[in-house]
Amino acid sequence: MIRGISGGQKKRVTTGEMLTGPARALFMDEISTGLDSSSTFEIVKFMRQLVHVMSETVMISLLQPPPETYNLFDDIILLSEGYIVYHGPRENILEFFESAGFRCPDRKGVADFLQEVTSKKDQQQYWYLDQEQYHYVSVPDFAERFKSFHACQQMQKELQIPFEKSKTHPAALTTRKYGLSSWESLKAVMSREQLLMKRNSFIYIFKVTQLIILALMSMTVFLRIKMPHGQIADGTKFFGALTFGLITIMFNGFAELQLTIKKLPVFYKHRDFLFFPAWTLGVANIILKVPVSFVESAVWVVLTYYVMGFAPAAGRFFRQFIAFFATHQMAMALFRFLGAVLKTMVVANTFGMFVLLIIFIFGGFVIRRNDIRPWWIWGYWASPMMYSQNAISVNEFLASRWAIPNNDTTIDAPTVGKAILKSKGLFTGEWGFWLSIGALIGFIILFNMLYLWALTYLSPSSGSNALVSEGEDDVNEMALEGRRKDARRSKDEISQVVSSDPGTNGGTNTLAQSRVTLPFQPLALCFNHVNYYVDMPAEMKEQGFTESRLQLLSDISGTFRPGVLTALVGVSGAGKTTLMDVLAGRKTSGAIEGDITLSGYPKKQETFARISGYCEQTDIHSPNVTVFESITYSAWLRLSSDIDDGTKKMFVEEVMALVELDVLRDALVGLPGVSGLSTEQRKRLTIAVELVANPSIIFMDEPTSGLDARAAAIVMRTVRNTVNTGRTVVCTIHQPSIDIFESFDELLLLKRGGQVIYAGELGRHSHKLVEYFEAIPGVPKITEGYNPATWVLEVSSPLSEARLNMNFAEIYASSVLYRKNQEVIKELSIPRSDNQDLSFPTKYSQNFYGQCAANFWKQYRSYWKNPPYNAMRYLMTCLFGLVFGTVFWQKGKNIDSQQDLYNLLGATYAATFFLGASNCITVQPVVSIERAVFYREKAAGMYSPLSYAFAQTCVEVIYTILQGILYTVIIYAMIGYDWKADKFFYFLFFITASFNYFTLFGMMLVACTPSALLANILITFALPLWNLFAGFLIVRPAIPIWWRWYYWANPVSWTIYGVVASQFGENEGELSVPGGTPVVVKQFLKDNLGIQHDLLGYVVLVHFAYVIVFFFVFGYSIKFFNFQKR
Repeated sequence: MIRGISGGQKKRVTTGEMLTGPARALFMDEISTGLDSSSTFEIVKFMRQLVHVMSETVMISLLQPPPETYNLFDDIILLSEGYIVYHGPRENILEFFESAGFRCPDRKGVADFLQEVTSKKDQQQYWYLDQEQYHYVSVPDFAERFKSFHACQQMQKELQIPFEKSKTHPAALTTRKYGLSSWESLKAVMSREQLLMKRNSFIYIFKVTQLIILALMSMTVFLRIKMPHGQIADGTKFFGALTFGLITIMFNGFAELQLTIKKLPVFYKHRDFLFFPAWTLGVANIILKVPVSFVESAVWVVLTYYVMGFAPAAGRFFRQFIAFFATHQMAMALFRFLGAVLKTMVVANTFGMFVLLIIFIFGGFVIRRNDIRPWWIWGYWASPMMYSQNAISVNEFLASRWAIPNNDTTIDAPTVGKAILKSKGLFTGEWGFWLSIGALIGFIILFNMLYLWALTYLSPSSGSNALVSEGEDDVNEMALEGRRKDARRSKDEISQVVSSDPGTNGGTNTLAQSRVTLPFQPLALCFNHVNYYVDMPAEMKEQGFTESRLQLLSDISGTFRPGVLTALVGVSGAGKTTLMDVLAGRKTSGAIEGDITLSGYPKKQETFARISGYCEQTDIHSPNVTVFESITYSAWLRLSSDIDDGTKKMFVEEVMALVELDVLRDALVGLPGVSGLSTEQRKRLTIAVELVANPSIIFMDEPTSGLDARAAAIVMRTVRNTVNTGRTVVCTIHQPSIDIFESFDELLLLKRGGQVIYAGELGRHSHKLVEYFEAIPGVPKITEGYNPATWVLEVSSPLSEARLNMNFAEIYASSVLYRKNQEVIKELSIPRSDNQDLSFPTKYSQNFYGQCAANFWKQYRSYWKNPPYNAMRYLMTCLFGLVFGTVFWQKGKNIDSQQDLYNLLGATYAATFFLGASNCITVQPVVSIERAVFYREKAAGMYSPLSYAFAQTCVEVIYTILQGILYTVIIYAMIGYDWKADKFFYFLFFITASFNYFTLFGMMLVACTPSALLANILITFALPLWNLFAGFLIVRPAIPIWWRWYYWANPVSWTIYGVVASQFGENEGELSVPGGTPVVVKQFLKDNLGIQHDLLGYVVLVHFAYVIVFFFVFGYSIKFFNFQKR
C-alpha cells in the first residue's frame, strides 16, 4: 500500500543491517532473494574476503546460487529432509556423489544439481553408471554413505581434538552483551523513534486536529450561557461535560495500540539480535509520548475550560489540566501495554475494547458507586477512570461558586457542590483530587512497568507453515505419475525453445498434455517509446533536484508475442516491475507516455484485464481459505460463463496438478511469514490462480524468487508448458540458473534508470546475446561454462559502463538490432485484416448474481476459518453480556426512583455502545487485509466492486445477527427486562441492528481511508461524537437547539430511544424525583428525555436506513477509492 524501495533493495538493507556491527559469527538466511545474480556475487565475494581477512565465521543459505557465486564458498553443507547429506570442502562434493553413481552434467550448475540429486522425482537423470541399473538412493542412505567418506572422517578427527584455550585471543569474544552502554543505547533508540514520529507526523497532526474539532463541537454543546450553576440539577450537565472530555482523552490514546503493534516485528528482530536492551525502546516511547500528552491535554483544556463555564479560578484550571494530562498518560500506557502483550490487531482491538468497557462502566458515571453490586465493587476501585472522574469532579464542584447551602433534605451534605458529588458516589473533600492524581500516577507507573516487562520477556507470535513430506507425495503416486514424468525431463528438453504458430495452434489447447480444452485468442503486445514519471520525492528535492518529476522508465520499446517466452532482466531497481505494472495497467499513480497496442489495436484496460494474468512479486491471497478454494474462486469468476461447471472443476484439478499443489489442496493459505503456506508454495498458488483464468497474456513478476532450484524448475516447467500452447508470457527474473535462463526465447534487458540495453532472441546456449555484447569494443569475453545471465549483468553494470566510458542504452539505440525491432513493432502495431479489436459482450465474465454468489462463497468460508476474529467476537459478546448482566442484575424489575431509571438508561447506553464499538474496531483489520486482495482481484477484472461489498456485508450481517441473538439472550433476563414478546423482539431488533450499523461503519471507514491506522483514529473521532449526542451524557431536551439535529443524525441515539421506548414507554408506574412529587414513568420519559412509545415504527425504519446507507458508502468507496500506491 506504500511505495518504497524495491524488494532486492530491502534485502540488501537487511544484510547491511546485520553486517554493521561487531559480530564475528554471521548466519545469513536466503540473502539473495530478490537480488540479481551480479549483486549476489558481489555480496558473497565481500563476505569471502571478510572471512579470510578478518577470520570471521559465516554460514549462508542461498536459493539458486549461480555457479560463480557457489564457487566462492570454502565449505558446503547439503541439507535434505533434516539430514546432513554432505558437510565438507566444496572441491570434494562432486566426488562424493560420483562415488554414489551420480554425475553433474555439462552446463549444469553444481548447486542446482545438488538440490535435485536428492529428490526422488529428479534423481534418475543424473545416474551415469551405464553398466549398473539405476536404483533410488534415499536421503538417509546418502547421509549414511557420507559417514564413511574421507571428508566426514577428517572432520570427525578434528572434532576429537579439544580446543586449546591458551591460543584464544583476548578479543575473540566480546565481554559486553550490547555494543553500546545503556545510556548510549537509549539515546540511539530515542533518536530513531523521534525520526519515526517526525516521518509519521501526519498521524499526530491528524489526532490534534480531530481533538480541536471535538473541542469546538463540545464547547458549543455545553456553552457557558446554557450552563447555569448553583442548583443540584445544574450539576448533571456539568458532570456530562466533564465526562465527555474524559472519554475523548481516553479514546484519543487508543491509537497507541496499533502504533505499538506495528513496531513489534522490527523490535523483536532487534531485541533478539541484541541491538539494544529491550527496555530502551519502551523508555524512549514513554518519554517521547509525554509531549504528545501535554499538547493534546492542553489543546482540550485551553479550548473548553472557560467557554464551557467551569470554575474560573486559575488554580482550578491548572488542576483540571493536570488531571487530563495524567489520564492521557495513563491511557497511552495502558494501550501500549495491551499492544505489547496481545501482539495482533484483531485480538488487541477486541480485548482492548473489553478493557475500556470495564474501565468505563466502573468509572463512576454509567452507574453510581452506591448502586454497584457487592461482587463488583472491586471493579470500581480498580478502574483508573474512576480516579480521573473523581479528580475533575472534585476540582469543579468544590469551587467557591458551588459552596451554596444545600436545601435538599434527601442528601446529607452542607453545600450544593458536595451534595452533587455525594449523589454521584464521588469523593467529597479536596483530598480526593490529590488522592486521585496519586492513583493515576500509580497506574501510569504500573502499566509502563508491565509494558517494559512485556517487551523484555514475551516472544513474538509464532505461526505454522504447511509442509509436505515425501510420504505425502507417495500417497498420491498414481495420481501424480504424469506430472512426475514431466518433472524428469532432461535439461536440454527444459531449455528447448518451442515455438508455436498461432495459426496452426488454433488457440484452443490450454496446457501442454492437458485433457481439458478451453478456447483462447493468441495476442501480441507491442509497446513503443514508453516513458513513466512520478512526482519527485521530497527527499530528492532536499538534495538539490529541481525537476518536478522523476523518470523511472525511459523510451522503452519492444514486443511480447504468442508462443514466445520473454525474460525481463535487469539489476535491482532497474524498473522491471515498474515496466510490467505499466504494461499490465496496474499503475495507480504517475504519468505514462507512449503507445501500447494489442494485436495492432490500442490497449483498453477493461478488455485487457479479461485476457491477461499477472503474477505479482508479492503473493497476495486471502489468508483464511484453502488452496483449492483460492483456485476454484479464480476459475469461477474469470472463466467464461459459457463453460459448464464440470469442465471448470476438471480444469482446476489439472492446473493444481501442473503446479504440484494437489497435495496441498486443503491447506490454509495463511499470512506470509506468519502462518500457512511456505514462500514457494505461495508462489505456485499465485501462478495457479492466474493460469486457471485461461489468459492469452501472462505477466510474471519474479516467479522464481524465494524458491530453491527444484521449486524454480517446477515453476519454469509450468511456464514453459503454458507458452507452448501459444500464449504470450513475460517474466521478470533475478538470478536464473543456466537451465532456467536458457529456457527463455527472448530477453529484454534493462539498466538502472529504466533504459533498454538489449531486446532480442537469446539463441541456443544464449549465443545471440553473447555475440551482441562481445561485439562491443572493450567488453570482456565470456568464459567457458559461465552463466550468461550473470555475465551480461556484470559487463553492463554501471561500474563497467564507467570503466569503458560508454552508455549501453545509446549503443543499443543506434544498433541494427534496435532498427530490426522497430520494424517488428511497426508491423505488429498494424491490425491484420483477419483480426478484430478485442471486445466482450459484458464487462465481467459472470453476471452480477454470479459475482455475488462467488464472492459470498469465498467470504463465508474465509470467515468460518477465522476463529481469531469470530471466536473472539463471540467470546467477547459472552463476556460483555455477563459483565452487564451482573453489574445491572435485575435493575429492570423495580423502577421506583429517577436514579433507577437513569441506571437503566446507563445500562442501555453501555450495552449498545461498547459492544457495538468493539465490532466497529475489530472488523477493521479483517477488512484491511482483504482489501489488499480486493485490489489485485479488481485489477484482474474479476468482478464488480459492488458485488464484493455486497458479499462481505452479507457474511458480516449473518454473524452479527447471531451475535445479537446471543447477546440478547444473555442480558435480557439478567437485567430483568419485562418478559413480553413485543418487548423482547424489539430489544433483539435494536441490539442486532446496532451491531450491524457499527460493523458497517467500521468497514466504511476502512474503505474511505488509506490505512487501518487512519481508520482507527477516525473511529476515536466518531465514537466520542456518537457518545456525546446519544442522549445519555446530555439528554435531548438539554441539547442546544443548534445541535439538536445531530441527535437525530446519530444512530446510537435512535437505538437508545428504541430500547427505552419499547421497554418503558408504556409504563404507568410512578417514580420519585428529588425535590418533587412522584411522576408517571411514561410522562417522565416524554418530558425529560423526549422519548415516546408512539414513534417506535419510525425508529425501526431509521435503523434499516443506517444499515443501508453505511453499506452503500462502503460499496461505493471500495469502487471509487484506490489507495494502493503503484
